[in-house]
Amino acid sequence: MNDVAGVVLLTGAAGGIGRAAAIKFAREGFALALVDWDGDGLQETAACIRVYGRELVLFSGDLQDMGFIQEVVTTCMLKWGQIDVLVNNAAWRSIETLNTITLENWEKTIRINLTAPAFLSRTVVNALIPSGKSCVIINVSSIMAGQAGGYAPAYTVCKGALESLTYELAVLYGSRGIRVVAVRPGNVNTSLSNDYTDEQEQNISAEIGREINDRTPLGRPAAPGEIADLIFLISTPAASYLTGTTVTVDGGLSRNFSSYAVKKRLKPDEF
Repeated sequence: MNDVAGVVLLTGAAGGIGRAAAIKFAREGFALALVDWDGDGLQETAACIRVYGRELVLFSGDLQDMGFIQEVVTTCMLKWGQIDVLVNNAAWRSIETLNTITLENWEKTIRINLTAPAFLSRTVVNALIPSGKSCVIINVSSIMAGQAGGYAPAYTVCKGALESLTYELAVLYGSRGIRVVAVRPGNVNTSLSNDYTDEQEQNISAEIGREINDRTPLGRPAAPGEIADLIFLISTPAASYLTGTTVTVDGGLSRNFSSYAVKKRLKPDEF
């Protein structure tokens, strides 16, 4: 362990923010334990980071399975004896309203987006307790925790609950030197922002993206790497007194009341 900056355990690592975070931590000298159900995507992420020569373990499996969660943590502890950073990034959701969502999809969303982060965090901390070691836990939330779209009810509920879980974990584990922080991205250019289809099965993601961009003061979506940079910063001593809170990184979207198309009609010389 003397030749690495630390160990990061990262879920949802097969693409998007997870892949970008894996690359960032690898670049900064971390050994990596990467988790995702998508084995092919995990291999693609691994190919992106092997250039940095870091120790790497891939776990392809289902975070709904508590046995799998225990296996991941046990393997990490046997290999490295430490987990310095846990990033709960894995997410799943279906596009349907509360009127139509099935109980199966509702419960699957909760198990992946909320139950897995809770029990993975607990399992990691319990594994560290005998040695007295600490870690940083970072939960990836969403702007939808505070702004409902109406078409992803279980996801919206889970992201709000994930932020509450962040506060609960921070209070519970703070005396052990463990920091817990949520990151709340806005519109990010990932696969989850490009799978919206209408009832005619036409992909309308670009249209939705343009509408969101027109309400975002910075006028664009985030690149996954921008969110990854913040996740990494929170994990460092530069954020040593930051815990029990949510950091919003949305280009100003959550603070804007109306679209820029409307603003330009009102004040064309100012917007």
